Amino acid sequence: MSKYEIPFLTSAIQAFARRFAMTRQAAFRYLQKHKALAFLVEFYDVEHLQSMDDTVDDMILVCRQNGGTLA
Repeated sequence: MSKYEIPFLTSAIQAFARRFAMTRQAAFRYLQKHKALAFLVEFYDVEHLQSMDDTVDDMILVCRQNGGTLA
């Protein structure tokens, strides 16, 4: 993991938490459970070039595909 990925992941978790009015800790656990964090790490090269809103939308889709129910 590069030194640039950690701030990106932190920002993405915070944006997700804001979208769903949840704590950052709850967002982290949800995203980890439903594999969205692994998705962001794997596709960092593409995801960090998008807007944060698009990144959150992608995380929602990944979570749904892995059993998540937030929408």
